[in-house]
Amino acid sequence: MVTPFKSDGAVDYQGAEKLAALLVADGSDGVVVSGTTGESPALSDDEKIELLKVVRKAIPGKSVVAGTGGNATHHSVKLSERAMKAGADALLAVVPYYNKPPQEGMYQHFKAIAE
Repeated sequence: MVTPFKSDGAVDYQGAEKLAALLVADGSDGVVVSGTTGESPALSDDEKIELLKVVRKAIPGKSVVAGTGGNATHHSVKLSERAMKAGADALLAVVPYYNKPPQEGMYQHFKAIAE
């Protein structure tokens, strides 16, 4: 889902709560929070976790996937751990696109996140 923002650039958590509920009411089985179309690069880790918590609370019983991917494996692992503790049902991680790792590097990246 897109991340709503206020006119001052702050995350609109109340708007996110309403949007998640609307998406589910319109037939979605769940949502992805902080994915690439959810302005993930523009959000701090704390904003991502707070957004996840707000959305999780807004749509109980529905799937909430947390975007936790990035170029740094260690950072992705730590953010993934926080997201799971905050109530994510699943994680969305990306290939470290800036570093352009070989196949083995990509495997190790995703393996570290999964563990």
